[in-house]
Amino acid sequence: MTAILGISAFYHDSAAALIVDGRIVAAAQEERFTRRRHDADFPLNAVRHVLAQAGLGLGDVGHVVFYECPGLKFRRLAASYLAAAPRGFAMFDRSMRAWLGGKLFHRRLIRRALGRLDPTARQCPPVHFCDHHRSHAASAFYPSPFDRALVLTLDGVGERATSTVALAEGARITPLRELRFPHSLGLLYSAFTFYAGFRVNSGEYKLMGLAPYGTPRYRDVILEKLVDVKPDGSFRMDMRYFDYVAGRRMIAPAFEQLFGAPARVPDSDPITAFHRDIAASIQSVTEEIILRIATALAQDHPGLPLCLAGGVALNCVANGRLRRSGLFTDIWVQPAAGDAGGALGAAQWFWHDRLGAPRKPAIPDAMAGCRLGPEFTDDEIARRLTMSGVRIRRLDDAALIATTVAALNDGEAVGWFQGRMEFGPRALGARSILADPRDPEMQRRLNLKIKKRESFRPFAPAVPAEAAADWFDLTGTGSPYMLFTAPVTVPRNADAIPAVTHVDGSARVQTVSQQDNPRFHALLTAFGRKTGCPILVNTSFNQRGEPIVCTPEDAWNCFMSTGLDRLVIGNVVVIKSEQDTATAKFRSFAPD
Repeated sequence: MTAILGISAFYHDSAAALIVDGRIVAAAQEERFTRRRHDADFPLNAVRHVLAQAGLGLGDVGHVVFYECPGLKFRRLAASYLAAAPRGFAMFDRSMRAWLGGKLFHRRLIRRALGRLDPTARQCPPVHFCDHHRSHAASAFYPSPFDRALVLTLDGVGERATSTVALAEGARITPLRELRFPHSLGLLYSAFTFYAGFRVNSGEYKLMGLAPYGTPRYRDVILEKLVDVKPDGSFRMDMRYFDYVAGRRMIAPAFEQLFGAPARVPDSDPITAFHRDIAASIQSVTEEIILRIATALAQDHPGLPLCLAGGVALNCVANGRLRRSGLFTDIWVQPAAGDAGGALGAAQWFWHDRLGAPRKPAIPDAMAGCRLGPEFTDDEIARRLTMSGVRIRRLDDAALIATTVAALNDGEAVGWFQGRMEFGPRALGARSILADPRDPEMQRRLNLKIKKRESFRPFAPAVPAEAAADWFDLTGTGSPYMLFTAPVTVPRNADAIPAVTHVDGSARVQTVSQQDNPRFHALLTAFGRKTGCPILVNTSFNQRGEPIVCTPEDAWNCFMSTGLDRLVIGNVVVIKSEQDTATAKFRSFAPD
């Protein structure tokens, strides 16, 4: 047996993943355990989970693989700050103190952190490093269903690369070309995220959701002034308009002068038509760049599928347009496409590339529906809730589905907590909030009273895979990970499901198969039999500023602090009106 532990940490979205003899056993983000969103600390709790899921101790792990090469990243940061001197000196001084104070010595940091797991272990497994974009590429190709594919990675920046192209076959991934810092599609998009008043590294999806409300009237300005895009999708940015090289601010004063307005102040300045148009413009440019890259790839390597990873690969609008282009035989996107997925890719890279293990593609893929996190038995759920005074009901499977369908049909918003927690940013029917998509007021209610977030934010529809074509113009092999938008069939269906139809007539679809997620599929099917609409609103089980819930305690806390009406957690049902408000809050079992 060969167990390989992959780790991503120290920037954002720390995570751990474990593969045993090449099979993905478990993966989770640290934020789910610590309840600190985008937690960047060493993922001690996530490591503890993945080992426990496999029934292994630290001494059973053969190799530990970190998702990037710290020495290369250190040299790039130092060179960037010095190149921006004297403006970059403050960040250079601050960064160098952090790196020389310990961050540069990642191997020692990792060994010391792992030692906390098992102080009795004789020694820590050997620690290896994998290039950042190589980790992304491995996470995109190795779990995919393809034996041969093109691999495209797009993000802010790794060590030096900001995007890479590779050709993958069997167990080998061969790099073809890359774009290097400071020219970066991810950082270009993040600059506009900052300008529109959203948080970099977490607010990009807000910008994407805002874009359909605007007109891309600044598209030409961006292409003429900010970024020079070549026919093959390669580009160079005019760095006079940006300040992230110096590390102080995403944009320079010239950026604000170009568009004639200062950056929006988060949570203070209103979102205006200008911001909507800015969002639409950068979304249009982003799609154009991706399509140019894809067109050149398809021309050079015709007849191949495409694999995607990196933070930009979470732009489901661009993914949907790319799929509809017909340039590739199929497209597969790593559902944990950001840095968290790098932990998985690093482990898989070591297994196949360094240990030379052969690879056999899995159908539909090797991600196990991306449900790779903790799970809880019904007895454990009931015990943990009743200990804190929660009034529960326990139902059999048939009654659980029937009563949940009735509640949804009556307009209730339901917290749905089932099986193993999802890995990655999307709730896929394991830690979800569900509601009736036919209710024209449901989007507003969910956004304001339950999710407590911006009113323009769209919601995704979950639909049985076999019924998807009746409601959505979804090309390709479905969308099990909610990573592609598709037009809602018009005119009938757009009017029928207003809560999941975005302003441009599209939806970020999740297709659910009976084989992959039988209980969620059964719920959707039963709702369809009752209402004629086999679709439910599916959004992540959390409220603004919090990670997706992980434990029964997390689910209870979110349930009682929001406008949710019902909690369905395993075969245990909790109804809001039956609860004593004195038990509305209790602390989760604290992680280390």
